[in-house]
Amino acid sequence: MANDKKMVDQITSMDEDFAKWYTDICKKADLIDYSSVKGCMIIRPYGYAIWELIQANLDRRFKELGHENVYMPMFIPESLLQKEKDHVEGFAPEVAWVTHGGSEPLTERLCVRPTSETLFCEHYKNIINSYRDLPKLYNQWCSVVRWEKTTRPFLRSREFLWQEGHTMHATAEEAEAETVQMLNCYADFHETDLAIPVIKGRKTESDKFAGAEATYAIEALMHDGKALQAGTSHYFGDGFARAFDIKFTDKENKLCYPHQTSWGVTTRMIGGIIMTHGDNNGLALPPAVAPIQVVIIPVQQHKEGVLDAAYALRDRLAGQFRVKVDDSDNSPGWKFAEYEMKGVPLRIEIGPRDIADNKCVTVMRHNREKNFESLENIESIVAERLQAVRDGLYARALANRDSKTYECTTIDEINEALKTKGDGLVMAMWCGEEECEDKVKELTGVGSRCIPLEQKNISNKCVCCGKEAKHMVCWGIAY
Repeated sequence: MANDKKMVDQITSMDEDFAKWYTDICKKADLIDYSSVKGCMIIRPYGYAIWELIQANLDRRFKELGHENVYMPMFIPESLLQKEKDHVEGFAPEVAWVTHGGSEPLTERLCVRPTSETLFCEHYKNIINSYRDLPKLYNQWCSVVRWEKTTRPFLRSREFLWQEGHTMHATAEEAEAETVQMLNCYADFHETDLAIPVIKGRKTESDKFAGAEATYAIEALMHDGKALQAGTSHYFGDGFARAFDIKFTDKENKLCYPHQTSWGVTTRMIGGIIMTHGDNNGLALPPAVAPIQVVIIPVQQHKEGVLDAAYALRDRLAGQFRVKVDDSDNSPGWKFAEYEMKGVPLRIEIGPRDIADNKCVTVMRHNREKNFESLENIESIVAERLQAVRDGLYARALANRDSKTYECTTIDEINEALKTKGDGLVMAMWCGEEECEDKVKELTGVGSRCIPLEQKNISNKCVCCGKEAKHMVCWGIAY
């Protein structure tokens, strides 16, 4: 077991240095490596396999809702980007520009896409003419570039992977319904598949997406009490359509502007999984996105029949689960630590005594609960154990969020809660004035995360100015 202990020691304790703990897991669990391109990361096969499972699960959900995948160019001419003024101003500090093709200067700079609203609008202008052409429900899987000053694996990098949905609708009501539908889609995916509880809400006017009429988001709380914006859905109205002169003839033969949405999630979800479920022994992956759901460890594998039994068990489970047998010559203790590090939800141990009794041992990653199981109904037992892992991870994450959510009615209460209980989410009332929103952050350090869709009347007064409150706001320190 010496190797087991040594491997655990390689991860900095999260209580000692949470940021170092996070980067240790990213590296030790073989999720990423650093690149010679500053601010960019190499996603290693195990990390990319998690992304592929996220992508597959979300893609299935999108298609069930009627969306189709497309692909747009990665370059945007500067003149095209300039067509929507607010949008350009919002992204200007993060844009990377291409100025040369080979050794020749370009006649017009090309932006490396930070997002693709303008490209979609240019295309929609060419293909939308009649109400019969609507709705257009498109999605794109790609990478984007935003020149971040401070980077961290998965959470913020200068190039990252994401999906961006871009839809066009005949009416505002249809577009608004799409915006909320996709917010709910993201929330359900996070809670069901990623076992991460989220708060659904609307961003304040000062925090909405550049060019949007309304931005909705899901907010999750990480283990250290900081918030993570886990997904966004935007309603644009007809602003982009007017800027790009996109028109269609409605059923009354009148020319109208369509109404637009966009919505997206990124590889930062992997960072969210790490910081929500991980512990001092490494990752703890929800079964839905675990590249290996079940690892089988042969014990005393040099003895006759042990490896054969492990392979037979793998073959029984392989049709239903993602399963692996580790038949390497490493010790069982080393293997236990290795797959804990990688967050494999369920470990099965099988040795000579187990084989004689027609049994095996299962160990769940999230709580290390060990059970002696009959091999008779092992398929259904494994399904039950994986569900228990998902449920256990969700319950633990929800308990963490509940313990770090504070209802406050004054600035002093906010500061006292954060000082005595640590970082977390603050629920407090707000008058709706941007001046008070800024003042709360100045005086407490927590900024507005969203206006939760599920409202609660904590008091009738704004937490800052004392005037009549309009909304309960979720405040927090964000990644």
